[in-house]
Amino acid sequence: MKEYSFKKLRNLMLVGSSGAGKTTLAEQIFFLTKSSNRLGKIDEGNTILDFDPEETAKKMSLGLAIGYVNHKDHKINLLDAPGYPDFVGDTVVALPAVENAVVVANAAGGFEVGLELALEQLEQHKKGKVVLVNRMDNEHADYEKTLEAIHENAGINPISVHIPIGKEGAFEGVVDLIRQKAFTAAGEVDVPANMTDAMEEARLHLMEAVAETDEELLNEFLENMELSQENLIRGLRKAIANGEICPAFVCSAGTGVGVLAFLQAVIDYLPSPEDCKVMELVDGDKNKEFICSPDGELLGYIFKLYADPSMGDFAYVRMFSGTLKTGTEFYTPEREAKDKAGNMYFMLGKNRHDCSEIHAGEIGALVKLKNSKVMSSIVAPNARHAVKPVILPSATSWQAIKAVNQSDEDKIGSSLQRVIAEDPTIRYDLNVETHENVLSGMGDQQLQLVLKKLKNRYKVEAELKAPRIPYKETITAGAESQYRHKKQSGGRGQYGEVYFRIKPTERGEGFQFINAIVGGVIPSNFIPAIEKGLVETMEKGIIAGYQVVDVAVEVYYGSYHDVDSSEMAFKIASSMALKEGFKKCKPILLEPIHNLVIIVPNEYMGDVMGDISTRRGRIMGMEQHGKKQHLSAQMPLAEMFAYYPALKSFTQGRGRFTQEFSHYERVPEDITQKVVAAWQDNDLQ
Repeated sequence: MKEYSFKKLRNLMLVGSSGAGKTTLAEQIFFLTKSSNRLGKIDEGNTILDFDPEETAKKMSLGLAIGYVNHKDHKINLLDAPGYPDFVGDTVVALPAVENAVVVANAAGGFEVGLELALEQLEQHKKGKVVLVNRMDNEHADYEKTLEAIHENAGINPISVHIPIGKEGAFEGVVDLIRQKAFTAAGEVDVPANMTDAMEEARLHLMEAVAETDEELLNEFLENMELSQENLIRGLRKAIANGEICPAFVCSAGTGVGVLAFLQAVIDYLPSPEDCKVMELVDGDKNKEFICSPDGELLGYIFKLYADPSMGDFAYVRMFSGTLKTGTEFYTPEREAKDKAGNMYFMLGKNRHDCSEIHAGEIGALVKLKNSKVMSSIVAPNARHAVKPVILPSATSWQAIKAVNQSDEDKIGSSLQRVIAEDPTIRYDLNVETHENVLSGMGDQQLQLVLKKLKNRYKVEAELKAPRIPYKETITAGAESQYRHKKQSGGRGQYGEVYFRIKPTERGEGFQFINAIVGGVIPSNFIPAIEKGLVETMEKGIIAGYQVVDVAVEVYYGSYHDVDSSEMAFKIASSMALKEGFKKCKPILLEPIHNLVIIVPNEYMGDVMGDISTRRGRIMGMEQHGKKQHLSAQMPLAEMFAYYPALKSFTQGRGRFTQEFSHYERVPEDITQKVVAAWQDNDLQ
């Protein structure tokens, strides 16, 4: 396998809305560069990158896929990210692996939700941003209008490097403003005479934008009102790498018009690993600068796992520095563990091409790693620095999961871990309070896909249902209670008597046990049993089956029997005294309240604010960010389980939110009565 220098490599991620044509674009690139001998079609289920059975069935990308082409003595690695919002985690985690994110926009689609989401993700990264306006052959396709919509809604100002020749059915090629040449089905040709003025105007705009990013270039431009082609290209590449310019290109992936011209522009104008070799790593609690080099210290990053039922887990890795060879031992600082590189491949969809080493700047795949997972760094055994950690979006969807068949209960856990390892935005946790296994993620589509993978890959059938709310029980008043446990049934009896003072504590203080026994009315060796009886009862709940919190219990009197008293007797007496006394103390339920930041376009604010109040939510404040409002609110968890679909409905898919637990709060009386009644009915069944 040929080794490419830093300058001869390009790493691109295709992002954008579902249906914008990212996978079709990749397919056309593979075909036109002869990496594939046929042009696959999504409708026919035979594309290179949508190879998972679920993707074939749904005719859409559901996970990140990788491929590559060798073109004009360069190697271009392509990462195709899913456009559906539920699968945004793949984009977030893989962005550090590339120098360039190509935002594929639909020329006839307007400012689509997936396009908006992709651009928002890129705001967090100092990354080469490229806009590629696709589907230029479609009816109502409009290149300028698409760029204007991006500028107006996202605050990014795409600068044309290519402009289209014709549109809709008459789209026949592109003009390269830097080369001042046209590219059509006939190859490289002169610019049509009727486009000369448009080319000159757009070229001047491009030169001006590039000049403004560099003082030397600005002086040259002001002096000559022109930049040399060499300086224009050098300045453009540097400005893209620094995120100062977002270049715009145009094509039709379906017909192939403009695709090879775009690929040439990737080679000519987009930054290579050489242009982005200075990285900032984390080392403990400090940042450090790291210079990537083909001959330098080992540094890589695992950005995706794909669980192949027959081959095991593939770990997709980007090497930034040094060379990873088969048999190399390396360290993963995130997991504080060593691993060893075994078989390695360059991937073209599901097709593997063997290699014995992955060089700096390259993207490949490893198999059978023992410790390294997604978002793991690969460093030398004696190093401790790591790639900067990615901040994952918080969950917006929760479902309890259980096996349909009792026989699958034992293997659902291990199978689930393999499935969700592919997408780190999915979490699988045991809620110790409700005793449910809860699956959380970015949306219903994502969680449903987990079920399908479990069934298809591991023959485990599972079902989802709304999780129980982890309410807590507490009291609002104090009371005294007493209970004598006395049992005679032949042989040794049982005897224990306790007197309690029960009162509420401050919220969050938990359980307090006070031993106020004097004079030995209860021997000291039985006191731990009394406390244990209280703790066990509080764990199980008293009025609705939820943990009791923020209660103080003082044992101040009691009695015992020399023969019949035992730890068990005092545990039972303690439990019964608490249950009887608790009901006198005006018990209430507490529910978890979460902090939300809801991000919505201005035009939907009224509907969103009205809906928050119907969900027992409180608006805490708001801030304007561009054309969007960031609304701070608090909402009960019970109301959040169905919130994301409702928010998408109100905002035509453009609203989203982040959330985190805040505190517990009193449940309204009417809801408390329903919860208590439901538990009592269930208890009687």
